[in-house]
Parts: sequence; structure tokens; C-alpha cells
Amino acid sequence: MEGKVESLWEEVRELTLGTTVDRLQSPPTPLQFLRDFVSQNKPCIISNAISHWPALSLWSTPSYLSTALSSSLVSLHLTPDGQADALVPHPSQSSLCFVSAHVQPTLFPQALDLIRRPPNHLVAYLQQQNDCFRTEYSELESDCDAHIPWASEALGCLPEAVNLWIGNHLSQTSFHKDHYENLYAVVSGEKHFLLLPPTDVHRMYIKEYPAARYSYSQENGEFRLEFEEPERYVPWSSVDPCPARASLKQESLKFPLYFNGPKPFEVTVKAGEVLYLPSMWFHHVRQSRGDGGCTIAVNYWYDMQFDIKYAYFNFLQSLPCRSIDDQTIPEGDCEDDSGPHASSNHLNSRFSGDESATNNVEIHKDRDNVQVHERTFVLDSSMFV
Repeated sequence: MEGKVESLWEEVRELTLGTTVDRLQSPPTPLQFLRDFVSQNKPCIISNAISHWPALSLWSTPSYLSTALSSSLVSLHLTPDGQADALVPHPSQSSLCFVSAHVQPTLFPQALDLIRRPPNHLVAYLQQQNDCFRTEYSELESDCDAHIPWASEALGCLPEAVNLWIGNHLSQTSFHKDHYENLYAVVSGEKHFLLLPPTDVHRMYIKEYPAARYSYSQENGEFRLEFEEPERYVPWSSVDPCPARASLKQESLKFPLYFNGPKPFEVTVKAGEVLYLPSMWFHHVRQSRGDGGCTIAVNYWYDMQFDIKYAYFNFLQSLPCRSIDDQTIPEGDCEDDSGPHASSNHLNSRFSGDESATNNVEIHKDRDNVQVHERTFVLDSSMFV
């Protein structure tokens, strides 16, 4: 099997993906979208798909948002450095842990002010995700479409969740994947994505890390880590694709499959553009602020099909993969994330009630874990984190 997986990375680019992400100047027809992108699990950027949204002009004015949401209590995510759902040094061990943000109910005008004028000791981000646009921000629903019509027709369903993201240039998201077909519409500012297809799973050096959460004290302005009880482990990518220049060589030696393999796809999604991010694609995200001092986006999560491609990717995950350079398996490489610490709920659920049953098959999904149960048959998989 040696070398076969590495060959796959090149072949999938030569046969299907090419070297750049396709850009469409107008929305595709449902048939074109399904045939050329969804069925091929291939991303694209679409222009002129949301040009009719009032949000494009209204949301760049902070006063409009603050007035519309003047009495709305929203879930504000706080971190010391803009990195949540990320790996940080363990406070008592020479290792890493997985940390989530401190979540604090806050009146929207106060939350927006923290984002637009960040203090030195914390980074604020509105990113609740649990269908938050239709719950916490329902006053803004008329400024956008309830769904993406051509995508809904192609996928045969309406979005399972619609989320609003409001942040600044200090926030970034580490490599992860989602079990959803994602239509990501940027309203203000720019989003900068690094993308890798599911076939590159071995290059992510997925490993299990103890789960913790930031706890923030308003009295002294300090963060501390609180580990979950009972103890829980989260499978997460160990790779930082943007290390400091001083540590680049060390990171390259530590993760050769990533740094010596094919380059990730780099795309910038500007205000008014929509990114189709296929299910199970790994993505790392940074952002640049717009005129109103924020980066704002709305994304639509559609259910993915757990079809033969999903079975293929599960099989691929099970294959051993040696380092390109020294033919050894570095620590954390090809880690089986269904090990002794695997959990049926690795991360917070994307939104409440995310369970569905079809033909006696029950599927439980969250951000990085999918379990399929049918009578005595059990498949426990969290392969693409």
C-alpha cells in the first residue's frame, strides 16, 4: 500500500479538481450545480448569487444592525487570541488540548462594539452556529434569502441550519471538516480559505486531544482553561498551516505529509460572493474586515448524502500511510480517531435536534462525528475532522 495513498492526492487533482477553484460569474442551474460540483465533491465560488440581498448594503452600517437587534441577547464567543475550536498548550502537561470559546450571553450592540473595537486582552466573535440566524438574529431574516433556491432544488431539501458569523481580522478557524453541504455567503469583508479534499485526510495528522473550554472572568479580564468532566477527547487536525516563520522548518519536519504534499487550494471569498464548500472538505479560515469594521457572513448547511463516497472515504481513512520523506509514521499520523477515547458526541452539536431516521437507519451527526446504527450493525466514524 506504500505510495498508493500519496498517488491518490495527485490523481484526484489531475482527474477532477485541477489546480484552482472554479469561479462562476452567475448562479448555476440546479442541474449544473448537481452535476458539475455536488456529485464531484468539488468546490466553487459563485458571483452575483446574492446581489439582490438588502444585507449587502444595510449590514455595512453598524448603526443599522445595532438598531435592528437593539434588545437581542446573542451568544458571544470570547477567546484570548481569536482561536476557538483549536489546539493550545496543555496547562499542566507537555502536550496540547482542544479548547472551545467562552460563550457569554450579551446584548447585540455591546457584542458588536467589542468586535469592532477589540480590547487588548480578548477577541470576540459571533459564531453560535446552532441555526442561530433563524433564532438569535431572526430580526434580520428579511435582509437575506431563507435558502439558496438553485442549491435547494439540486440537493432536494431546504437547509438544515442557517448561521450568521460576525467577527474581525483577529479570529481564525483551524483545519476541520463538516458533514454538511455548505453554501457560504460573504456579506461584508473577505474570508480567506485553505481547502483540502477528503482524500487528503492522512495529511491532517488527526489525533485525539482532551477537551477543554475557556472560562473568562469579567472582574480581572483573565481566561483560564476548564477541562470537561467526565473527561472527553476530541479528534482534531494537528497541523497549523500558517506557522510563524521561525518555526516553519520545525513544523515541516513534524508534519511532512502536509508541508511536502500538494498545496492546499487557496481562495478569497469577497463580499457578494458565495463559496460552495462540499461536505467533508478540510478548511482553514482567516478573515479581513469590511467597511463597517467587521467581517459578516451567512452560511447554509444542507444535509450531505451518506452514500458510496462516504463509504469510500471511511475505507481510505483505515489505510496506513507512511511519511513521504523517511518512510516512518510520525507521532499522530494516520491516527485512528475511533480509539479508546472516542465519543459519540465529540463536539457541541451543530444545533439542537440534529437527529434523523430514514428506513430504520438512525444517523446522529455533530460537527466531527457521525454514527450510523441499524439493529446490530454499528459504524462509528469521525474520520474527517
